[in-house]
Amino acid sequence: MKKHLLAGLLVWLPLAITVWVLMWVLGLMTGVFGGLLDAVQAVLPQAAVPTIEWLRRTPGLGVVVLLVALWLTGVAATNIAGQWALRQGHRLLSNIPIVKSIYSSVKQVSDTLFSSNGNAFREAVLLEYPRAGSWTIAFVTGRPGGEVADHLRGDYLSLYVPTTPNPTSGFFLMLPRADVVPLGMSVDEALKYIISMGVVAPPPPRVALAAAAAH
Repeated sequence: MKKHLLAGLLVWLPLAITVWVLMWVLGLMTGVFGGLLDAVQAVLPQAAVPTIEWLRRTPGLGVVVLLVALWLTGVAATNIAGQWALRQGHRLLSNIPIVKSIYSSVKQVSDTLFSSNGNAFREAVLLEYPRAGSWTIAFVTGRPGGEVADHLRGDYLSLYVPTTPNPTSGFFLMLPRADVVPLGMSVDEALKYIISMGVVAPPPPRVALAAAAAH
């Protein structure tokens, strides 16, 4: 009986977690849409209330509206007029006390992580950490810059060492390139390995498989 219960758990647990994450995302998007409707309702006449309530009760409408808004924002950001408007908005937010500190920090991180030509989280490496003889997986986020780089001699890398099973928290390290071992696994495979606490091991690189087959 224990064996069958465990087998059933292994079948339903990934599905349940997937559904829970999707429901959380849908709930977040629906909440944002509801907040926008509340803001619109506050400035429109009373006659528009029934229409707004109908929009609020329409299932899935908030998700569709937010996806369309993201797409339209992306379209606008790729033309000259949209880029000019974005620059003006960035200049405005960068001059507001307190807001500028939060906005600038988040924007720098998001630009680095999601830029198509950035190098953040592009490579997984093996790192001897936190002590000699103990190894973990880290991600290369770039190279030290600014004042920090002036105090470091040699070829250094900026590394992010995630925790498990929650990789959104971790440690930031700057180490010589010679102290890290490049890995053939992709970033996605490394993240799965970390989240699963080493249970889901990535397959060997194709080069290693080909060499083994040749022998």
